[in-house]
Amino acid sequence: MPDTSHRAPAAPARTPATVPAPAAEEQRGCLFALSQPPLIIFLGVVGTLLLLAGVHDLFLL
Repeated sequence: MPDTSHRAPAAPARTPATVPAPAAEEQRGCLFALSQPPLIIFLGVVGTLLLLAGVHDLFLL
C-alpha cells in the first residue's frame, strides 16, 4: 500500500552498516556458478543420461 502521509521521508543515516561495500568484493551471479568445473561435469553427466534415455526410448522400444 502506498504511503499517503504528507511528511517528508527521513534521510537514512550513514552508519558503518549502510556504507557501500568496497569494489574488491564484486557480486557473483549465475554465470559465475556455471563456470565451476564440478557443476559442469555434473550437468554433463545428467545431460548424457537424459540423451541416452531418449535415444533408447525412440529407437529401441
